Amino acid sequence: MSINSIIFRMSKKKCIQQPVIRYLSYDYYNETGELRLPKQAKVVICGGGVMGASVAYHLAELGHGHQTIVMEKGRLGFGNTWQSSGLVTMFKSSHSQVKLCQATLDLYLDLHNKGHDIGWKQCGSISLARTSDRMIQLRRLKAQSVPWNVDCEIVTPDQIKKICPLIEVDDLKGGLWIPNDGTADPYKICVTLFDIAKSKGVRIFEECAVKQIFSKNGYVWAVESTKGATECNYFVNCGGFWARKIGHLSKPKVKVPVHPVEHYYLMTKPVPNLDTNLPIIRDQDGCIYLRELNGCLLGGGYEPVAKPLVDDERVLGTFPVQSLHEDWDHFEVLLKQMLKRLPSLGDAVLEKLINIPETFSPDCKWIMGEAAEMKNYFVAAGMKTVGISAAGGTGKTIVDWIVHGAPHDDLYELDIKRFLGLHDNSIFLRDRVEEVPGLHYAVPYPNREFSTGRNLRMSPIYPKLKEASAIFGQVMGYERPNWFDCDNILEKCDIQPEHGAIAKASSFYKPIWFDAVCDEYTACRETVGLIDYSSYTKIDLWSNGNEVVEALQYLCSNDVDVPIGSIIHTGLQNERGGYENDCSLIRINENLYMLIAPTIQQTRCKAWLDRYLPNDCSVNYSDVTSMFTAICIVGPFSRMLLSELTETDMSPSSFPFFTYKEIDVGLANGIRTMNITHTGELGYVLYIPNEFALHVYSSLVDRGKKYGLKHAGYYAMKALRVEKFYAFWGQDLDTSTTPLECGRSWRVKFDKGIDFIGKDALLRQREEGVKRMYVQLLLNDHDTEVDPWCWGNEPIFRNGKYVGVVTTASYGFTFKKQVCLGFVQNFDENRKPQIVTNEYVLTGNYEVDVAGHKYPAKVHLHSPILPTKYPDKERESYFATRDKMTSEPLLRQ
Repeated sequence: MSINSIIFRMSKKKCIQQPVIRYLSYDYYNETGELRLPKQAKVVICGGGVMGASVAYHLAELGHGHQTIVMEKGRLGFGNTWQSSGLVTMFKSSHSQVKLCQATLDLYLDLHNKGHDIGWKQCGSISLARTSDRMIQLRRLKAQSVPWNVDCEIVTPDQIKKICPLIEVDDLKGGLWIPNDGTADPYKICVTLFDIAKSKGVRIFEECAVKQIFSKNGYVWAVESTKGATECNYFVNCGGFWARKIGHLSKPKVKVPVHPVEHYYLMTKPVPNLDTNLPIIRDQDGCIYLRELNGCLLGGGYEPVAKPLVDDERVLGTFPVQSLHEDWDHFEVLLKQMLKRLPSLGDAVLEKLINIPETFSPDCKWIMGEAAEMKNYFVAAGMKTVGISAAGGTGKTIVDWIVHGAPHDDLYELDIKRFLGLHDNSIFLRDRVEEVPGLHYAVPYPNREFSTGRNLRMSPIYPKLKEASAIFGQVMGYERPNWFDCDNILEKCDIQPEHGAIAKASSFYKPIWFDAVCDEYTACRETVGLIDYSSYTKIDLWSNGNEVVEALQYLCSNDVDVPIGSIIHTGLQNERGGYENDCSLIRINENLYMLIAPTIQQTRCKAWLDRYLPNDCSVNYSDVTSMFTAICIVGPFSRMLLSELTETDMSPSSFPFFTYKEIDVGLANGIRTMNITHTGELGYVLYIPNEFALHVYSSLVDRGKKYGLKHAGYYAMKALRVEKFYAFWGQDLDTSTTPLECGRSWRVKFDKGIDFIGKDALLRQREEGVKRMYVQLLLNDHDTEVDPWCWGNEPIFRNGKYVGVVTTASYGFTFKKQVCLGFVQNFDENRKPQIVTNEYVLTGNYEVDVAGHKYPAKVHLHSPILPTKYPDKERESYFATRDKMTSEPLLRQ
């Protein structure tokens, strides 16, 4: 029956593809002929799919095979591995994901070259663009291919037709050709990796279901299964769409926020004269992909609204995992797009429509790393149908984490500790995964926001901010204003915000909020701006004696033993000297500190404290994020405004910059107040007990009218801090960035009398010199009105040679230019980084590649002095001192 016939008849015939059943031979049997489960093991891997196979393989390669066992509920490869579409492709949404895929390809090529049958075929892939915006995305990927080391080229519709004559190209703008992409057989890869692992000592137990994971003193201790119990040091959850349930089997419960959705693809019968080297075809504007498989065509996709799978043991509990019920009505939207792109598909004869469960995370990114709830419990899950592309690199990374204590590369964007408990809520997950798969192929516009799972975490002033026309973004489930639509811009543009206050981005060009954010920015620099900081992570740490000071001295690279009322900006470095956290500490009293960290650090920060604080309970902490509403008032009139609402002396001599006081505001008391704004402007951050939040907010707004107070959002805050050359963790700083590389050497106190985490690494770097340097770049010859904007990840060139990548970008409303922050390196002919000096950075001619066009740029190493309507001597003195310290040759080798 042809595909065209299927469209009319909408056949419901159900076909199940079965893999070749493969059993491994074993050497460890008991008297009844069953494989004995050892009483002890170093590592227990749960999951016999390609991810578990990769972890087992890499452990075995490092000589840990005899200390590793694998527990698989059914048969090896009988989860989703045997039904995967087998696409092995390089381009993903970030460099860290690309590197995992590149490591995977290297592994597969090595296996293939050694004679293992894994079904590898290098056929290349072609990504198509129907729209101008999609073409900009592809040009951005082409630009990023330089730092990401991916071989690719932009192609025209005519070139696409030559590469793949079957494709209909009349409606295309162009495409991106990636010649090194290919396809492989996931089941064969899985079995091959397990065979090699077994030959090096890994013991594999099929039909062995995990029942419970136990901990002792916060560490993994033992695993109970249907074949007995095993004590172990490490547990790796590679459970695929069972990963969340497996997480719930531990004590304490490990939260793995994944949820399965139905994923469809069809298989035809053999197509006469089909090119066996047909490239992978991705028509993301049509939400589809196509490939050749054994002379047949395979086509699938990611529908805009997915179907979450109802949690049903009758489906997920079977082995091999059965295909779900065919839903031709739901698949029709994809089928029509396949026929549009590949008209000859209509004459092919259908073999089957396959509907399998695939898991997605709440943010459409993979999940990996050590769980926050239990040390030495690792997770590799949520691979959203592309596990075969990432399995090799992910398995190697998990093993590096186990063996060396940390991954080789920074992976914070994929780390499981980016989630909170709310993300593991089943109703939240079911709603979110309706939306997430459709984003996999959607145009990745900057500042993209989710529509589902909204209005979950809100500060007490949320209703007031909404009345003030706030357009909200969401971070860690927290609603916070991105900008304020005071002039009804969205209505004039005929854009309906989601849920009345959420606008989706839809442009790589000048955004519709430009003028509104300009007004907010101006208020923060010339009058008073009010910004909601409530989402920031807030943690109180205390002890009875001096223990909290000693503990923080060990954790922090700055000196925290400062007078009461001082604010310390410090990094929490790892052993390599990189930033595990970048935070502010307030010394509230002798043995009480308040830690303020980025919103995305709420879980990571507590996990880091749990790892390094004394285990004798001499130092305690409490997450007080939800106890305080944080309001920042920023601008030259902020001191005058606050002085009218408190009896506290707000003068610089009494309340200087970078200090803290507890004050009354209006009728409210106990307001923790910091003389700092994180923007470089004069102002204060008020941490207000929630019961007083509305009163303090209303008092500030009412009294602020005469000073021209205006609400401001995070887009304005970003513009302020980018112009001031401020680095933020998770955007500019990560676990591989050191203070010496980003101009913060002066915040590292090597002589404070206590060794701190990362000190040795930083001393070595100070002696040897840095190999990258944080810079600010101002774009010239860029037309804000008509040219695509910088949004991050743009390559930086010095004298025509690639030297780095933009980490953050914003429009500079004072400079009236695009402003980029990023790191500059000095690569030799083998692309190995060399020592970077001030002279090297300042003597080059710079360009930034924005979607294929290189714009000249002016480089800065220090915060520029911006003209201001109301100069503030206190603030200017602070920055002058700081810039002098960061210019010292010893610290800027």
